[in-house]
Amino acid sequence: MSVKGVLRGLHYQLPPNAQDKLVRVVRGEIFDVAVDIRKDSPSFGKYVSAFLTEENKKQLWIPRGFAHGFITISETAELIYKATRYYSPESERSIRWDDPKLNIDWSLNGIKPLISTKDKNAKFLSESELLR
Repeated sequence: MSVKGVLRGLHYQLPPNAQDKLVRVVRGEIFDVAVDIRKDSPSFGKYVSAFLTEENKKQLWIPRGFAHGFITISETAELIYKATRYYSPESERSIRWDDPKLNIDWSLNGIKPLISTKDKNAKFLSESELLR
């Protein structure tokens, strides 16, 4: 559950707890982002994005090796995650949502993002522990 303007991410877990995730919105609307953080990938540092809404019923598959984040566009949003591994706080890492090297267009349209302390303290991609 999330409220308008909450921006979460970019989150991922290190092996052996790296996760594949399937994300779906059951109520509301989010703008969802996945960033390739596999060092040896030809698309390293590139991202894909999608608007996920209860109306369009789109889902986003986020394979391990990708960091994930989203911003809530509607007044509230409810998401369902299916993940291949359990949440592991000791394995979790974050990359700054506003890293200029990623150059993510968050489609803010005047929304002032609400960022958690954890995400404010996230590292830039160049400083992060990454997956191979």
